[in-house]
Amino acid sequence: MSSIQMLQPIHVGLIADEPIRLEGLASVFEEEAGKDHVRMLPVIGTIEELLQDAALEYMVVDLNSSSSSGGMKTLEFIRRQRPALRLIVIGPEGDDELVIESILAGARAYLDLKASPQTVHQAIEVVTNGSIWAPRRLLSNLIDRLLPVSDSSLTNDPPHLTVREREVLDLILMARSNREIALQLGIEERTVKAHVGRLMRKAGADNRIELSIRALSHAMDLDAIPDGRR
Repeated sequence: MSSIQMLQPIHVGLIADEPIRLEGLASVFEEEAGKDHVRMLPVIGTIEELLQDAALEYMVVDLNSSSSSGGMKTLEFIRRQRPALRLIVIGPEGDDELVIESILAGARAYLDLKASPQTVHQAIEVVTNGSIWAPRRLLSNLIDRLLPVSDSSLTNDPPHLTVREREVLDLILMARSNREIALQLGIEERTVKAHVGRLMRKAGADNRIELSIRALSHAMDLDAIPDGRR
């Protein structure tokens, strides 16, 4: 059985106030999945129905079809009911504060209306791999809110990274999946996973998002030491 046959479709819940927007979101998933990419299937229903679907792990929430305050309340409600649900938010372009607030409210990705179907697929795949999809220029503001200046982890000597760990970290910060990192660096995906695990231990991070935040906040040493480029 091929790897493509073994990939199970990902069911993604869709929430939008207006039928025309809901139809537009659903059409995004008509795009055929590329080679070795998981097919994504839209699930449409009321927010109550979607939250009761235990098999649903991802949800796209359209903030364009409601006021920002109403949209944020929706995100907070979802987070209270299903804290493990991974949210992909589609919202207005250029509202930096809304992007940050959405991430703080539990969103793993933020896209604007100009996002292509391919970009939506890529964002969901990034979220599937445990990373966050958001404009990198906003992450410094996010760091200020998530990591207090008094955090003892920032006052300790930062860990040193090997050359390969530095390369892997750079690609994680670019929201690359383990598969994409492996292809770019010419190494096996299991080797990438091992590097990611060591990076998390060195940073004292529990997941890729926290690892990215600590790295961007300069909690980790940016000067790499040689490692033979394993």
